[in-house]
Amino acid sequence: MKITHNLEFSYFSEPKIIAEISGNHKGNKREFLKLIKSACLNGADLIKIQTYEPKDITLDKNNKEFFIDKGTWKGKRLWDLYKKACTPFSWHKDAFKIAKKYKKTIFSSPFSIRAVDLLESLDCKIYKLASFEITDLKLIDYIASKKKPIIISTGMANVKEISDAVNVAKDAGCQDILLFHCISSYPTATKDANLRMVSYLRKRFELEVGLSDHTLNNNAAIASLALGATA
Repeated sequence: MKITHNLEFSYFSEPKIIAEISGNHKGNKREFLKLIKSACLNGADLIKIQTYEPKDITLDKNNKEFFIDKGTWKGKRLWDLYKKACTPFSWHKDAFKIAKKYKKTIFSSPFSIRAVDLLESLDCKIYKLASFEITDLKLIDYIASKKKPIIISTGMANVKEISDAVNVAKDAGCQDILLFHCISSYPTATKDANLRMVSYLRKRFELEVGLSDHTLNNNAAIASLALGATA
């Protein structure tokens, strides 16, 4: 899967390293841009961010359904958590400027139609579909209509849901699709990485496959290369 003239995801080329910024900026724009620059200077082939604001994911409600009832964030309201973790739309332009300065490819996971429109205005070269959105076929169709390469994360999906997402993307005109094997556990224990899915997905869908790694060391990422992971 070719992204630019010198950037390609392929079984026959060196694996690509993607730096995930996510919510590691802790709601601080200066820290966010510092992380972008650091990724550019320290060997990342691509930098990935997330494009959403609270209203793209949840509602500003106080009903019990909008509070987390167990785990690390027990008692926290979804709106408040997403507000803290999101990368505001107003920050994106500066992030793309930094990546361009260092000749790196920056891309994002959009969580809404308006997020895709923002990224299009910034000439985003590639999109990633978060595994939590893999059943949002309307969003997939809209992303695919932009005729840009799409990475589809599979952590929350069964085989049928992956197949549906791939088919919708292809039907909308996207032929450059990369699947990412993913375990949606944060962090993931190495013993639970289930890396055989890398080779399974390659064979089942005849697409390039990467690894979205949530473990706390490099062991799973390195091992995945022997099974055909390209990123």
